[in-house]
Amino acid sequence: MIWRILTLLAFLCAAALPAAAVQPDEVLDDPAMEQRARELSAKLRCLVCQNQSIDDSDAPLARDLRIRLRERLTKGESDEQVIDYLVDRYGEFILLQPKMGMHTLVLWLGPFVLLLLGVFIVARKRRAETVKTVEAPLSDEETKRLKELIDGDR
Repeated sequence: MIWRILTLLAFLCAAALPAAAVQPDEVLDDPAMEQRARELSAKLRCLVCQNQSIDDSDAPLARDLRIRLRERLTKGESDEQVIDYLVDRYGEFILLQPKMGMHTLVLWLGPFVLLLLGVFIVARKRRAETVKTVEAPLSDEETKRLKELIDGDR
């Protein structure tokens, strides 16, 4: 019984590992060049799957991008040149981690601004709840009117 459970756990753990979608015919002969290609393709977004890298995607477009990336590397282009080529062609959306710039400032700073705004709102609300109102003593006229009301009910 324990062996079945361990086998099932091992299978589930293996199934949870990300599987690279790189086909054997895409792999470069030079292991160092293939490693560069894999590192670059892990940084690029599949335009079909969107939140998956082209290295992990089985989409035909991702395969085409992997092949194009490898072709450009074998031509002797640097990593930056290959990335710039793909960004020029497909836009910055292809980058899983967009570059920091004025046009992406909201993307990078937005979560922090929202977090600070939330903390400010919660702190202000708590402060408002903890402020105790101090009741001013009744004036002579109010005391007299209150006594009249109380005596009038008897």
